[in-house]
Amino acid sequence: MTETSETGTPIIIIRNLTKSYVSRNYGFFGNKDITPVLHNFNLDIAAGEIFGISGESGCGKSTLARCITGLVDYEGDITIDGRLQQPGNINPAAQMIFQDPGASLSPTKKAGWLMEEPLVIHRRLSNKARGTSNGTAVERARKADEMLVRVGLDPLYRNRRVHELSGGQKQRVCIGRALMLEPKILIADEAISSLDVSAGAQILNLFRELRDSLGLTIIFISHDRNAADYLCDRVVVMGSAVSIQK
Repeated sequence: MTETSETGTPIIIIRNLTKSYVSRNYGFFGNKDITPVLHNFNLDIAAGEIFGISGESGCGKSTLARCITGLVDYEGDITIDGRLQQPGNINPAAQMIFQDPGASLSPTKKAGWLMEEPLVIHRRLSNKARGTSNGTAVERARKADEMLVRVGLDPLYRNRRVHELSGGQKQRVCIGRALMLEPKILIADEAISSLDVSAGAQILNLFRELRDSLGLTIIFISHDRNAADYLCDRVVVMGSAVSIQK
């Protein structure tokens, strides 16, 4: 069964997605226990939609996200913005935000360095042949400062290390860092589960603001069904049977 959004043109089209893991290996020449996680999964997600994924642990929520971002290989087809993806190839157009912001950030680096790092790695600002601007240190710093403001932090936070930030501030840095490559899709995998209620609510509102201001498509993965219902245009409930609720 394929669920199609009524909110606009799909930016993500998933067809017959299948993913299994080896749960136990009985030696080099022995049998293997294969655990299926996703089987012939089909889904359309519209451009500009905030799409929620909920369900019990082990139902395949995070595996689906990792397939979309190219962090794992898979069988089936995933098309993003009209381009068929190659399984296992990371796509910068889809960026992930993880559950524990502290574990996602190096404790030895300052927030500014962490924000600029994706630009250095992907050389987005230094490759003139691709039509991007000159990637000087000043320009990278300016872009990092602009992104800090966009996620609700003062540019002075660029000089703070991870241990000097609250949980909500760490997650804002993670969100800003993910946005540095100007992705079209942001995937939040249990992004508020480690935060207190107040900080979590602020992050939910930030996601909505970013969708409206940047035209992002956001995939919000959460055990918290109330949070998903509050934020999302639609919610898929994954389990033995997948249902979409609008």
